[in-house]
Amino acid sequence: MNTIEHWINGTATPAGSTRTAPVFDPATGRRQAQVLLAEASDVDTAVAAAGKAFESWGDSSLSQRTKVMFAFRELLVRHEDELARIISAEHGKVVEDARGEVVRGREVVEYACGIADALKGGFSDQVSRDVDVHDFRQPLGVVAGITPFNFPIMVPLWMHPIAIATGNTFVLKPSERDPSASNFVAQLYAEAGLPEGVFNVVHGDKTTVDAILDHPGIAAVSFVGSTPIAKYVHERATAAGKRVQALGGAKNHAVVLPDADLEYAAGHLTAAAFGSAGQRCMAVSVGIAVGSAGDKLVEILERKAAEVKVGPGTDPASDMGPVVTQAARERVVHSIARGAEQGAKVVVDGRGLTVEGHEEGFFVGPSLLDEVTPEMDAYREEIFGPVLSIVRAATLDEAIAIINANPYGNGTALFTAGGEAARRFQREVKVGMIGINVPIPVPMSYYSFGGWKDSLIGDSPIHGPAGVRFYTRAKVVTTRWPHTEAAFTFPTSS
Repeated sequence: MNTIEHWINGTATPAGSTRTAPVFDPATGRRQAQVLLAEASDVDTAVAAAGKAFESWGDSSLSQRTKVMFAFRELLVRHEDELARIISAEHGKVVEDARGEVVRGREVVEYACGIADALKGGFSDQVSRDVDVHDFRQPLGVVAGITPFNFPIMVPLWMHPIAIATGNTFVLKPSERDPSASNFVAQLYAEAGLPEGVFNVVHGDKTTVDAILDHPGIAAVSFVGSTPIAKYVHERATAAGKRVQALGGAKNHAVVLPDADLEYAAGHLTAAAFGSAGQRCMAVSVGIAVGSAGDKLVEILERKAAEVKVGPGTDPASDMGPVVTQAARERVVHSIARGAEQGAKVVVDGRGLTVEGHEEGFFVGPSLLDEVTPEMDAYREEIFGPVLSIVRAATLDEAIAIINANPYGNGTALFTAGGEAARRFQREVKVGMIGINVPIPVPMSYYSFGGWKDSLIGDSPIHGPAGVRFYTRAKVVTTRWPHTEAAFTFPTSS
């Protein structure tokens, strides 16, 4: 049995860990490895290594940091296929989807390669007689990231390149369900020339998370996951005096107007709902069909859902792989059944799907529910599986009201041919990230990612300019080189 160890101070190590958790192959249902679960003492070891490394890395030049980032970026390109296959083997998503995850994460590394521009301060000359003011930003110290299973490469890459490029050192706690990608990234950092201790990986469970949240040597924590856990992380870490980025769950809606190209909209809804088996925080899980668009849209979606090829992620013919665990499969199956019980029409039912040669895999097929209402569990709960619920609305105003009443505000989309409707939608909807004829509006790395309402706990989005601000603190310096004697009056701008 392969045992996945931690990465601390530049090397793989078991540290003091004795507990383990299984790592499954979702396509076969078989246990393929075990991962060590860190104790609080192992977190101490990682933080100590990161703290020691910060003594020199925090004072390193911007040129040194960007040199490492450029080298790291090239290694991500070189090992893209290998990383994609590591992700697919433990997560279950198809290799091509995993490759896309690597590419989107790499975009943040590319932003970090230009971090010198983002760290430029301001200078004001002669604010008072012989007085100048300037500002600059400095790193916090040791920072940490706690990341989910659904994007084992991309979400951590939203965090640590920005943190490291701005001069911090980093401790990552990835999901124990698919841990191997993080260790591979640690090796690439070492090959890129990153000094020992700057990037560390500790695997674990709630014991590990709590040790990170409470540790006095950690200045800031970034988290992506469910809303209840995001609230827990935010409360506990801020109580310990840390800065916190806490991104929670979502219930993303896509509105389809009658003037939209329905084939185009249905194709993109199918991919956005069922890609990665629906295990994306930006997946479209609710389609709102407005007016006369409804019946025709559902008809096309039914056809396209039936065309989705479900199979192991390593099969190039597969469009969609399994969900991550048997428990996840059972949750999705229960959600479909509950929807039917509460009055939803099951147009496409993925509950009975089996894949030949992979009968024990964690597969569930694309499922389409029509005539869903906001009172139903299928609408209210974040299913996190390949289930698309269709809600009917008479007007665009009604559709906007449905979205705004939802407690989540991560992402939303509108499919239309009309600019007036699009402009009204993007101004009135209470959601942080919006797509117009774009179903999954994840912003580029030089913008920041973050939703509204229960999708973002606190007020710190991730990567882009907000990420730079999160991982640094500002100093403002007022200087005078006087040619006159000191005055005892309060300084003014005159």
